[in-house]
Amino acid sequence: MMSQRITMIGLAAGSLVAAAIFSYVAAPGQPAHAHSAHVFAAGEPGDPKKPNRVMTIEMREGTGQMSYSPDKIVISVGEQIRFVLKNLGELDHEFLLDSLENNAKHKVEMEKNPTMEHDEPNGARVKPKKSAEVLWRFTKPGTFEFACLIPGHYEAGMKGVVVVR
Repeated sequence: MMSQRITMIGLAAGSLVAAAIFSYVAAPGQPAHAHSAHVFAAGEPGDPKKPNRVMTIEMREGTGQMSYSPDKIVISVGEQIRFVLKNLGELDHEFLLDSLENNAKHKVEMEKNPTMEHDEPNGARVKPKKSAEVLWRFTKPGTFEFACLIPGHYEAGMKGVVVVR
């Protein structure tokens, strides 16, 4: 009888711990998707107290195509860029900066949950006729991708590259 009571208390405590962990990960009102421990291939969030170069990226759609302008950017290692994202279109668009591989994984997640909210420092979702900013410091050389991973947008051409030298 005593061992059953101890077992039941242990099971109840374990269930409470599991529930607490789950509620932390998927708490109502929290962003549907965040990479708090994510290591970004393209560098790290910028420091607003340090100098930066402003790069305006226009997002648009039309005649079956979607695009960024410019869609290729060349940057020096260590440079900090303030991306000013201007959605000139009629649809929501995203700007997610990472490696091709990480964006490909994220694209699969977006296909499963197209209304996913983002809380990552390497990207933003921008409503039609609105603007947003991403401040980013490029810490290593390579070729990285920025992309709109809303289902169908990437396939319609909404992607670009950042070459860091």
